[in-house]
Amino acid sequence: MAKSMLGHIFPGLGFFLIGLWHLFNHIKLHLQNPKSFTIHPWFPTKKVRYLELFLIIIGSCRYTYTEIFRHHHLDPDGTIPTPYLISIEHTSITIFYIVYAGFAIVLDFVGARAKYSLTELLAAVALGQQLIMFRLHSTNHSGLEGQYHLFLQILTIIALSSTLMAIGFRKSFILGFCQSLSLLFVGVWMIAIGVMLGTPGFLPKGCSLISGKGHQEVNCRDEESLHRAKALINIEFSWYVIGIMIFSMSFYLFLGKVVKVKYLPLGKNEKKGEKNHDYDDEEDDLGL
Repeated sequence: MAKSMLGHIFPGLGFFLIGLWHLFNHIKLHLQNPKSFTIHPWFPTKKVRYLELFLIIIGSCRYTYTEIFRHHHLDPDGTIPTPYLISIEHTSITIFYIVYAGFAIVLDFVGARAKYSLTELLAAVALGQQLIMFRLHSTNHSGLEGQYHLFLQILTIIALSSTLMAIGFRKSFILGFCQSLSLLFVGVWMIAIGVMLGTPGFLPKGCSLISGKGHQEVNCRDEESLHRAKALINIEFSWYVIGIMIFSMSFYLFLGKVVKVKYLPLGKNEKKGEKNHDYDDEEDDLGL
């Protein structure tokens, strides 16, 4: 289960860091000037503009290499061994994240007029593919694992919905806040799955790890043990929701104390009382 444990923890850590980075920057932008706030699909840094996207590409390439080329081999007839189809499914997700980050860099580098909308669309498709793979997994995520992955699918749906809505409502701070927080929560929950299902001491009473074809899975000895385990997962998720919301509100209040507020002068259109809806033509004013 160690490999499966790391397969949840490392991607989860990536989602957590990106979600936290987006949450920080969206809050910062809104605090600095609420009127000019705009949701961004990714955020540059001062020294390396595409650092976030580079890290996504590097992490995804590393995961793809490990899943496909390092641990697995083809059958003598050249076909993919059935137990390893799950790895191909996982790498299909990471490959599209490479596509997303790559085109995000290209769209920004060439200064495409619709770069923000197209990048958000790519991110939404990546999350949508991830949701489909989680839902139609070749591995039968039933029982205890199924309950964990059910909540993971719910969080992915929230992230997907907020990303799609961001294409048309790029001025909504609450939407940007929700989008960032959902990515963070996806990461936290993926880490929880890896730790809770990969550590025998954390398994509920009456459940244990058993060896399967190419992987290990959790098995509960009877229906009563399974019902108890699912109830504990429901309680765990509820507590995570409480903890995430306490963290997000506290994080907002903390940044409100430390971020220097600056109000930029109104643009020509705003002085005349006109609204500029061509958001993709706006220049970045991230102050990062």
